Amino acid sequence: MTTTPLTFVTGNPKKAEQLSRMLGVELGHQAVDLPEIQSLSLEEVVRVKAEEAYNILQTPVLVEDSSLTFHAMGKLPGTFIKWFLQELGNDGLCRILTSPDRSATCETLYGLHDGTQTHFFHGSVDGSIAPEPRGETTFGWDPIFIPEGSTKTRAEMTTEEADATSMRKIALEKLRAHLKNR
Repeated sequence: MTTTPLTFVTGNPKKAEQLSRMLGVELGHQAVDLPEIQSLSLEEVVRVKAEEAYNILQTPVLVEDSSLTFHAMGKLPGTFIKWFLQELGNDGLCRILTSPDRSATCETLYGLHDGTQTHFFHGSVDGSIAPEPRGETTFGWDPIFIPEGSTKTRAEMTTEEADATSMRKIALEKLRAHLKNR
């Protein structure tokens, strides 16, 4: 495992350990209460979080944010998915999508701020929203998101199947390549 002075800003130490393992890079982690701006732009949300985290910690930082967009609802819930999920739950998310168009895109974006600029690492997966939640709730909206080419929600998949359709895996491969060339 390579050592690099990089701090993953998260309140979840297990998430930081998992990310270190997946990247093959030793990451520190800090729980920092960062403001989340109101924007439908995932890049803008991550940029502001990364810059604020750097300003507080004065060391290179890595932050993450995700979105889930229902195509029939324009850019919503998008970056506001955390609050939609918190307020409505997965059942409610399925109910608010009344259009026959149930297509959706889930995205994650990592932002690495090094003191001068923010580097972005994006991953996205297209799919659809199930009519009702299916599978065990292990992570957020997994019981309602069906990746393109599958009939299962992410919550119904094995770990291997879920990893093969992971937006985070896509973004982390880009981040890993960047860190390797630093």
